[in-house]
Parts: sequence; C-alpha cells; structure tokens
Amino acid sequence: MKSPYQGLPRRNFWRTGVADEAPETIQNLYRHKFKIGRKDKVATAGSCFAQHIARNLRGRGFNVLDMEPGPPGLSDEQLKKYGFSLYSARFGNIYAVRQLLRLAQEAFGEFKPRKWIWERNGRFFDALRPSVEPEGLSTPEQVRLSRMMHLSHVRRMFEEMDVFVFTLGLTEAWENEESGTVYPTALGTIAGSYDPQFMSFKNYTHSQILEDFLAFRALIHKHNADVRFLLTVSPVPLTATATTDHVLTATTYSKSALRGVAGELYQTYDDIDYFPSYEIIASPFSKGKFFAPNLRSVTEEGVQTVMRVFFDDHDPDGQQKTKQSGGKPTGTASETRVKKEDQEGKEICEDALLEAFSS
Repeated sequence: MKSPYQGLPRRNFWRTGVADEAPETIQNLYRHKFKIGRKDKVATAGSCFAQHIARNLRGRGFNVLDMEPGPPGLSDEQLKKYGFSLYSARFGNIYAVRQLLRLAQEAFGEFKPRKWIWERNGRFFDALRPSVEPEGLSTPEQVRLSRMMHLSHVRRMFEEMDVFVFTLGLTEAWENEESGTVYPTALGTIAGSYDPQFMSFKNYTHSQILEDFLAFRALIHKHNADVRFLLTVSPVPLTATATTDHVLTATTYSKSALRGVAGELYQTYDDIDYFPSYEIIASPFSKGKFFAPNLRSVTEEGVQTVMRVFFDDHDPDGQQKTKQSGGKPTGTASETRVKKEDQEGKEICEDALLEAFSS
C-alpha cells in the first residue's frame, strides 16, 4: 500500500463525501454506536433545538417519556406555552451542561439551589425554569411546591430512562458562585433586576464542560446503571453574547467547545453516541439553506433533513405516524396537519428574549 488513504470509502473524502452529495439525500453520514428501539424509554433534554428532536421521535412512534403531562382540556398551544411535553419533564430549556448537572444533583438530594425564586410585578417565578410559568405564580410557596413536585418527576425520569438524548446548546451561563446555582438566563431578562454581586457570568471551557458531563454521567449511573447517552450539538447560534467578543466569534467558540466535548466523550465511552445535527445544519455542506432569514432559526426543512438522517439509521423501516411533521401533503387533511405541526415546531427559547435588548 502506497498510502494509508488508499482504498478508503467515499465518505472519507470531502469531494465524494460532501461536495458531490446533497443534504437531503446523503447516506452514511451517521452510523449509530448503539441501536435505539421503539420500546426503549427515551428521555430528551437540552437547548431549544432539542424540542424538535422530541417532537419528531414521538411522531415516529418512539417511546419518549413524558413524566409531567399537561392537565386535560388545554390546547396544544397552551400546553407548549406552559412547558408541557416539550421535553420528558417540565424543566424547560437546559442550555449548559453544568445546569444539567445541578438539576440531577438537586433531584437526587445532593444540591440545594440559592435564591431561585424571582419576583416581577407581584408574581413569582422559578428562576431555574422561568419559561414554564410565563405569568408567574401568586406566592413563593406555590413556586416551592411546584418545584418539589417537578423534582420528583425528574428523579423518576432519570431512574427509568433507557436512553438520554441531550442537545448541548451554550457555553455561556449565569451562576451564583457561592452556591454553584446555574440559571438559564440572567436576572432582569424575565424577572428581577441584575445584581453583579449575586450573579456572575461564566463562559465554560472544554475541560469544565467535559468534567461536568462526566460528573452527571457518574451520578446517573449510580441510580440507573444501564442508561445510554446520545449527544447532539445545537446548530442555533447565540442570540447575544455577554463576552467582549463579537457574537459571531463567540458563537464559533461556543459551538467548537461543545462539539469538541461531544467528540471526546464519543471516542472514549461505549455508552455515549454522537449524532451530527450540527454538521447537517451549520456546516458548509448545507450552504446556509436550512436557516431562516434571521440566520438563527432552523427551518422545518432543516429539521426534517436532520431527522431523516437519524431515522434512516435507527428506524429505516418505520412508518410515519399521524402526528409526525414533514413529508408532502396528499390532501386537505394532510395539509391542515402539516401546517399545524409547522406552527408547533417553533421552539420556546428564553435566550431569544435577549434580542429585545439590542439597540
């Protein structure tokens, strides 16, 4: 053999593996490390893009856990507004790995957050999941009781799940250093008023994120030894950065660090797989076609392209269920269904609120 590259498959070369392919039809981009079957209890969490994954897994008939279903009588729009069925529990978006670690530690009684009830105009909010009650609750005690119930559901989710699908979203976060409490958004964005003495900005490094995820994995394995993890990286850029960098370079750092962590975990541990949703949407391969005009939001076409790659590998013979979005409508009923689900596909994101502070 003249070269170690001689005889490698087409997928190993940029021209034949990427330039000559189309995102809508590419094959062999992803090869699963372990199979996810329809009977596996799948839990989902992460940043906004993870909502699309949960929605499509349910639509395809996968066994996606929903530990906190909404009360009967609410419309789909109301359920989504109040954080029901977006993920496998009503924890809202989890942007940072340390935020995920703290949630697991709290659920298993190993951590107590500090100053997590915020007030705005006489209404009270759970600062660790502020989007699930958009108008807040009447008293701090109601917020405490709601969180206590929520944590019991989260613990049960961690104990029962077979596969945990987590979308890494951001490296930037806000933290109370004294207690280690991590917040999905800064004081003053949804409620309260920013206090630099209480809350400090963090931009986690590769090594910190890796350490946090391994601590999370070890904690979960104490209570659920056989669980497997599927990681993705959100292709959605930052709405804003609290660093001194331009938002473009800040986004590049954030996604690079997260992708590097996911890659190292994938290469090191047999129970951790990586799915390339980030590469499908955000790489030169797609030429930006899957982003909306704001260059942040992922179009429904992009979501369906991502999910096609996933299902081609994990469920190649599966039949689409009534609730799955995507595909070409074949009649009036289908057109109505697809239109409705396209609207449902617009994710709920606290970080999108930062756009209001742009001058």
